[in-house]
Amino acid sequence: MRERFRRAVSGVALSALLGSGLAVAAAAPSTAAPRPANTWTVNEPGRSALSAELGLDPSGELRLAVDRGGAPVLLPGRLGIRTASHDLTKGLRFVKRRERTVHESYRMTTGKQLRRSATMRESTFTFRGADGARLGVVVRVSDDGVAYRYLLDDRGPVTVEREASTFEVPTDARAWVQPYVTSYETERTETTAGAANEARPGTCTGDTCSFGYPTLFEVGGTYVLLTEADVDGRYSGSHLDHADGTSAYSVALADGAPVTSDGPLATPWRTAIVGSLDTLVASTLVDDLAPPSKVEDTSWIRPGVDDWSWLSDGSSPGDYNRQRDFVDYAAEHGLQYTLVDAGWQASWVPELVRYARAKGVDVILWFDWNDLKTQQQRDAWLPKVKAWGVAGVKVDYMYSDSQSTFQWYDAILRDTARLKLMIDFHGATIPRGLQRTWPQVMSVEAVRGEENGQHSTRDIFLAFTRNIVGSMDYTPTWFSRPNRQDSLGHELALPVVFESGWTSLGDNPEGFAAHPVAERFLEQLPTTWDETRLVAGGPGAQPAGDRQAVIARRSGHRWFVGGILAGASDTMKAPLGFLGKGTWLVETIGDSGGRLRRTVRTVTAADTLAVPAAADGGFVALACPATRGRTDCADPVVTAPATSLTLDPAAVTAGPGQRAGIGATFTLPEGAALHKVRMTVDRDRLPAGWTATGRDVRAGTLPAGRALDGHWTVTVGKDQPGGEVDVPVVVTYADPAGGKAPPIHVEKVVKVSVPLHGTVYASDQPFLTETNGYGPVERDQSNGEAGGQDGHPLTVGGAVYAKGLGMNAPAQVRIDLQGRCTRFEARVGVDDETKGQGSVTFTVLGDDGRQLAATGVLRGGDSAVDLTVDVTGVHTLGLAVGDGGDNKNYDHADWGLARLTCAN
Repeated sequence: MRERFRRAVSGVALSALLGSGLAVAAAAPSTAAPRPANTWTVNEPGRSALSAELGLDPSGELRLAVDRGGAPVLLPGRLGIRTASHDLTKGLRFVKRRERTVHESYRMTTGKQLRRSATMRESTFTFRGADGARLGVVVRVSDDGVAYRYLLDDRGPVTVEREASTFEVPTDARAWVQPYVTSYETERTETTAGAANEARPGTCTGDTCSFGYPTLFEVGGTYVLLTEADVDGRYSGSHLDHADGTSAYSVALADGAPVTSDGPLATPWRTAIVGSLDTLVASTLVDDLAPPSKVEDTSWIRPGVDDWSWLSDGSSPGDYNRQRDFVDYAAEHGLQYTLVDAGWQASWVPELVRYARAKGVDVILWFDWNDLKTQQQRDAWLPKVKAWGVAGVKVDYMYSDSQSTFQWYDAILRDTARLKLMIDFHGATIPRGLQRTWPQVMSVEAVRGEENGQHSTRDIFLAFTRNIVGSMDYTPTWFSRPNRQDSLGHELALPVVFESGWTSLGDNPEGFAAHPVAERFLEQLPTTWDETRLVAGGPGAQPAGDRQAVIARRSGHRWFVGGILAGASDTMKAPLGFLGKGTWLVETIGDSGGRLRRTVRTVTAADTLAVPAAADGGFVALACPATRGRTDCADPVVTAPATSLTLDPAAVTAGPGQRAGIGATFTLPEGAALHKVRMTVDRDRLPAGWTATGRDVRAGTLPAGRALDGHWTVTVGKDQPGGEVDVPVVVTYADPAGGKAPPIHVEKVVKVSVPLHGTVYASDQPFLTETNGYGPVERDQSNGEAGGQDGHPLTVGGAVYAKGLGMNAPAQVRIDLQGRCTRFEARVGVDDETKGQGSVTFTVLGDDGRQLAATGVLRGGDSAVDLTVDVTGVHTLGLAVGDGGDNKNYDHADWGLARLTCAN
């Protein structure tokens, strides 16, 4: 029923909701007449702890206050909104109030609690402004917080210029604040609400400083975490502005810019999570306020642990062999993924994906958002990596809360959902309920994570701020970091204390191998949870001066406990009341003399773990029901067996309309039999016009030593241009791990070489190698900026070319001509996008780098030059551009209409 109050109103206009009763079966409108008083109270459904009071003063200004147990938590703070057409911040008069109870029941794919249920009391107040315009204010109160939003029933475009929304916090309240930057990567500071502007590095104008969500306060023993929920491309993100020494924290739209959307419009929820620390840690309020899932089938979504090479070696993602090392490590230790970060090459990623999937490991691929910024770029890249077998993408560097950036989030989330690609946002804004609406979102950075150094106090603060509102891509466990600033136990505890649907482990295989006790624990680590509890600690200092956080998370029948400490060594205590009845087996891993030490004991819920912790230390514990004969809590680590898939032939030549026979043999050399085995040609990935005949081959059970053979005939499409095409042969079988694990995917490709023939454009051919001075070499567009597919039509001297290559000097591509072509020609010059700047040279190279032709220096603003070359007998063609002598800036070199004449 909350659908009625989503911004994407379905079926009933907001104006109708504001002007008449809510037609909902679960909650009839209040029959009481509006009270003549100018205050109204909304209680949480249990009518116990939380209440919100909305007041209208004689000047027509709205204010909202929040109490807990009768004690003030948030003082009366301004409400109101100003649009380009109406000032609804003052001069308001009350019209009516409607009430209902909202029940939310849903299942997540990620998070602190997979199955969710929430009950909220909702009041919708209608007011009229001085000009007669209507304003709706929706207030919701639940057992873990209070939220409100505005309803505007204007027709057509609505431009919101600003909100008057303000949270009033007593100036002496303790505060944990983060100076606002769009990366959300500044450190948090403990201070007071009034003195928050002392936090550094300040982001201030005059005496007003800006702070990012979520912001934590303690008011008389009650904690308040301020944030927002349900933000998408109809609005912008916001942050909090605070004038020095005051109690007011005002909502400020991103960049101080107005937002424009089609009316009727419901704004994001201004949200306060309120209660004890354990209430905050367990709260799901941000997701409860978000729209329901837009993805009906979530069976393909698979959270998990990945190993990741970039943190320990920033150049390693460009090394195919090193990435294989990480795949091998993931396979050996039962990790679900390997994340390949910045530096990967399209020339070898498909082979790496095939190698990984045969071992039961999926690949996540990093992207700079500049390569996925436009629909054209996404349409070029995302289907391609999906066809390679990539499971998901990590997209980086958005760094904005603007409305246009949220519109981009909307678009890429639609695209990845359609293609069944999971996604992780790095260099991103905070989650605002995104993972409920788009369940393929595995994690979000928006944190000063481990790539920015280790900081134990920061870790404590994050457990009670950022990680409460959604998955947090912190990238923990760099055990072998030079000059590491925390203990091994602290690092090991972080992936339990911090929740993330994809947990990227920060060390390398050698670093992990040095700590087998940690390896054994990480093999068991889930990344989604059935239940989350705060066991001990808080953001403030303990009497001894240190800070602690101990969090327990349940997955099935097992509890995982992570404890971290900031400060001098101390004994960390964890009451085990969350375990429930019976006797439990508990494995505890903590620091001991610079190493990790594991102990095992039996306990009950009446016991308390007492773990000696090193300075800036920590511990983990794994608890399971104690059953007869059980000595530990580890589940078996089941890995994919080594198998063999051979193709005959591995490569073949066939022209348009011709046929090629393909044979395949699959065997399991040794080990337990495989089940549900299927071998086929992946017809969905053949080019348009190609066909494959022959039956799929299946075996319900395939024992070791028995071969599975298949035969198919592939026919090349009649219009297929020359070049090399991969024909994939795929074997799948049931993952030996069982459960919901997806089938193991074994794949090899037959390389079908289609002879080059007729007129062939260089931009349609695969590159054997590619280098470029700035960003990638572009096909059929200019070089543009650093992203892929971000150029413009190739234009030299005012002439526009539909086909060709866009480069930035120094650059070179090499193309296989198969010895079949006789002539290369192009119109070359500096692209007009440089506005007359830049100078380049063009060179055509043959086999062994032999120069076939070259131009002199061509400058920006010059007309294109004809370049025609005899390439008879050449097998490998090189197209190179160089700097004309004034450095590479603006050296955008176009090969307009670059084409080859080849034999028929």
